Amino acid sequence: MKINKYVEDLKSKTSAELNEELVAAKKELFNLRFQNATNQLDNTSRIKDVRKNIARIQTVIAQKQAAAE
Repeated sequence: MKINKYVEDLKSKTSAELNEELVAAKKELFNLRFQNATNQLDNTSRIKDVRKNIARIQTVIAQKQAAAE
C-alpha cells in the first residue's frame, strides 16, 4: 500500500518535479554507496529501496513522455 501511494504521488507531479526528485534520489544512492564502501552504512537494504525508487521515477517519466506524443 505504501508503494502504491508513492507511485500515485509521482504521477501527480510535473516533469520538472520528477526530474528534481530523480536527481535527489541519485545523489542519495551515491551517498549510500559511498557509506557502504567505507563501512559506515548500517541499513544496507536502503540501497535496494533507493534503486527501486529511481526505477519508479524513470518509469513515470517515460509514461508521461509517451502520453505527450
